[in-house]
Order: sequence, then C-alpha cells, then structure tokens
Amino acid sequence: MTISKRILAFCAVCGLLSGCAYLFPSDNEALPRYTEPRYDTEEPIQLKVSKVNVVSEFTPSFTRPHVEHLFPVSIEKTAKLWAHDRLKPVDFSSENIADVIIKDASVTETLEPTDKMWAKDRIKYKATLIVAVRIYNPNNMSEATTQVEGWRELTIDADTDIADKEQYWSAMVNKLFDDFNNKMTANIYQYLNLYVVNQPLVPTYY
Repeated sequence: MTISKRILAFCAVCGLLSGCAYLFPSDNEALPRYTEPRYDTEEPIQLKVSKVNVVSEFTPSFTRPHVEHLFPVSIEKTAKLWAHDRLKPVDFSSENIADVIIKDASVTETLEPTDKMWAKDRIKYKATLIVAVRIYNPNNMSEATTQVEGWRELTIDADTDIADKEQYWSAMVNKLFDDFNNKMTANIYQYLNLYVVNQPLVPTYY
C-alpha cells in the first residue's frame, strides 16, 4: 500500500470513529434520567392499622389514545411509592387494615390540528389519577373511605422532540402528585381522623 493510500485509509477510519461518537454520545452528553417523585421527607401519616395494602385496579391498554407507557415516569408506580412514603401502620395488634386502591393512572393524547397558516398542530395530554384510601375491619365490617380524583393537562407543539417531551411529561407528573399529596393528606385527616394517631396541629383563632 502506498503512503497516499495509507493516509486515505487512516482518514476514513477517523471519519467512521467520529461518526460513531456522534451516534453514541459520551457520558457527559447522556440523556437526562427521570425518576418518580418521592414524599419520604414528609412526616408519614400514622394509621391505627396493622398493615397497609396497595392494590392497583388500573390496567394500561398500550394503545392510543392512551400513552402513559411512553412517559419516563410512571403515574401508577408513583402512586405506589406515595403510599409507601406517606402511610405508616403503627397498631400491629389492631384488626384494622388500610387499602390504597389505584383506580386510574392513565394519560391520553389528543391531536389538535390547526387551520391557520404557518401555525403548528398541537397535542394535548391529559393525565388522570384516581386513588382511594379505605380502612376497614374484616371482622366487624366497619369501613371508612376517602377518594381523590386529580388530573393535569399539557398542550405542546406536535413536532416537539422526544427529549423536550419527556421533560414536559416529567414535570406534569410531579405537579399532578404534588396536588394529589396535599389533597389526600387533607382528606385523610378530615374523613379518616378516627384512624390517625398523629393529628395535625390546628391553630385556634380568637
């Protein structure tokens, strides 16, 4: 092989390697990783129950318009983690049992085409979360239940790239659960107060 041919071959290899580096980003260029929001920094709600069960009645369809399986964070998994972080059984001699029932954890997408010149089509995402907390005694049939239904909507351009979509989706789920956490906490203290050990301090106004 002549020197000129060797130089051309070396340049071709370098070009191939640089192309591979472009296709496979380095660690510094890795795509962001998203994790489910946690609520373990808050004081758990201590319940007069022997155990807390988490039951999911939600079954994803994996077909559009349902797109919850595309999200980098799972609404269903976050609901399970919320129950683990926020609800604590403290009366292990009790016959009372708490069930956290996940009834809906879906996301749907709807295309909103435009007839305006130069305007882009839009996509609306709607996340729905329905969770019930039920405390019951299987022996005397006593029962108390509270339920929270929450939803969030997000509308973005239809041609938004996947990296930006995942960022929007993750923020959407975080906001959904911040609202849910506040509402469910208030509901438990109000409607299941007979089963709560650590009651919140209620200010007295004169």
